[in-house]
Amino acid sequence: MGTIPSEKIYEDKVVLAFLDIEPVNIGHTLIIPKEHFENLYDLPEEMAGYIIKIAKKISAAIRKTGAEGTVVSMNNGEHAGQTVFHSHTHIIPRFKTDKLPSWPKIKYGEGELSDTANKIISAL
Repeated sequence: MGTIPSEKIYEDKVVLAFLDIEPVNIGHTLIIPKEHFENLYDLPEEMAGYIIKIAKKISAAIRKTGAEGTVVSMNNGEHAGQTVFHSHTHIIPRFKTDKLPSWPKIKYGEGELSDTANKIISAL
């Protein structure tokens, strides 16, 4: 840590939060655990909960600076867009005028909604 120039937003003994140097929007913040975990699948449950707690705190602060909302997300695995293989959570400020696209939407085929739910339930 500390080899790429950054602006620290928050730090404690568990996590570090800093501004993304290639932001989606101004104020885009990353939260990383100080201990190495590759992604959400490796992250202990208590750490995941802690990161969400910090994300909530930072999101509220970003909103106070003028953002009209935030997106809190984590890409997990190469095919989900993860390019840095150290767990990190994005907080992306959103503005009415930012013209960023919303999530694309698809439709389930006949019986696919139920089949998909059953597969996920079985895997739990």
